[in-house]
Amino acid sequence: MVQHFLVKGRVQGVGFRWFVHREAAELGLRGWVRNTPDGHVEVLAAGEPDQLKDLLLALGQGSRGSRVDEVIEHELDESEGAALKEFEIEGAW
Repeated sequence: MVQHFLVKGRVQGVGFRWFVHREAAELGLRGWVRNTPDGHVEVLAAGEPDQLKDLLLALGQGSRGSRVDEVIEHELDESEGAALKEFEIEGAW
């Protein structure tokens, strides 16, 4: 199963991507997390339905210092996750 999440709120500059990376890695998901130019965080994750449900719960809670106002989710076609590897943070240096 492949899910796309868009997380809105105070989620940039508060360690949110690192939080998502840790949660997704612990769940054994493949994919990535990145900031968007408009101040949100975007997540693409592939795994079992239960793993993705757990990630959605974590996204809704957010990291310490963050404030999650909304999580928008879309289920994608399985082919969208075919090339995904170990979960990573895009745009981090």
